Amino acid sequence: MTQLTDLPVIVVGAGPVGMTAAARLAVDGVPVVVVEAEPVPKTDWRASTFHAATLELLQSIGVTDQMNAEGLVAPIYHFRDRRDGLVAAFDFGLLADETAFPYRLQLNQQHLVRMLHDRLRADDHVELLFGSRVTGVAGTADGVTATVETPDGPRELRGSHLIGADGPASTVRRSLGIEFAGYTYPERFLIVSTTVDLSARIPGLAHVNYIADPAQWLFLLRTPESWRAVYPVPPDEPATAATAPDRMQEQLQAVAPYPAGYPIVDFQVYNVHQRIAATFRAGNIVLAGDAAHINSPLGGVGLNSGIHDVMDVVPRIVRIRAGQGDPDAELGTYDAVRRQVATEYIQADTQRNTERLKETDEARRRANQEEMRAVAADPARARAYMRRASLLESVRRFGIGLPPGHTMEVPS
Repeated sequence: MTQLTDLPVIVVGAGPVGMTAAARLAVDGVPVVVVEAEPVPKTDWRASTFHAATLELLQSIGVTDQMNAEGLVAPIYHFRDRRDGLVAAFDFGLLADETAFPYRLQLNQQHLVRMLHDRLRADDHVELLFGSRVTGVAGTADGVTATVETPDGPRELRGSHLIGADGPASTVRRSLGIEFAGYTYPERFLIVSTTVDLSARIPGLAHVNYIADPAQWLFLLRTPESWRAVYPVPPDEPATAATAPDRMQEQLQAVAPYPAGYPIVDFQVYNVHQRIAATFRAGNIVLAGDAAHINSPLGGVGLNSGIHDVMDVVPRIVRIRAGQGDPDAELGTYDAVRRQVATEYIQADTQRNTERLKETDEARRRANQEEMRAVAADPARARAYMRRASLLESVRRFGIGLPPGHTMEVPS
């Protein structure tokens, strides 16, 4: 029978989560095959925030210094109201005694993909199959198989394990028949990016701003390339109308007047969901990132939690391949822990953030404002709030990749 160590690990999806998984496996000396439908690394501007806990984890693959060199450090973020202005400011500097990264790093996800792609394509133990599409996966007696359509024709891959990091429409998840329960918001979200410095148009603006409003909430954040505005598109407004140049210009002018007209360098409109897979594991096949759980972007934790998923499962796969871990216990723990984090932290917090920004009841709006002011004014409460927002709390509570039966709780 083929030994596990004779087979590679198959990673489906070459976005930031899949490429992080491949890079972590490569660091551990595990052969990897990455399968990606796009012909080249995808340039997607959607996710752009890396939290402290994620930057800590990415140190293990030696990419954090490059990210910090190219990214934008944002130690402070604001909760604002579109009518009333600044409500509360939060300073991640309160976490400086706990982490070397007391800030949000703003860096479009495509740059992490580029950095990792540059490294992996030079690694003889990594095979990158771009322009190739997985059509089915299955478990076998000694591992997994994946059927793949490549530019050179069909191919069957054999591996010890498979990580499905192929997004919300995951072929891996669908092939396994795993339910993806949850709901879709009636409104869609639109991201519009401009090179105009919004902080020069709105005095006192932070690099990251969550702005509540009963008619149209707003999320404004700065990246190294641009300022980005995220706002809802009503269910009855066609995407073609919402993304018409005059319409996007009208929306930006409503944020802050700019007589010269805003240059728009990128835009995306997309559906937003709160969904979680019924299981993150089937035999030696695991789901990670958006293939396992998707959520509102308000909190900037979707990409981060996906990276945490693969950083958790890779050490388990390494132990299993080395004969040092029980497969059912290791991968069962991955499923249990990461589903709990996705439910109790990622889903709960992003839903709460979204509902807070779009609240229409005036009394509840005022109560939300007072609560955020009270939290920000109390250093202990503000610290606890930011530990959770930065995902440090969940990592300190559950650990990442701990052997089954081990627990980890670091006092704040």
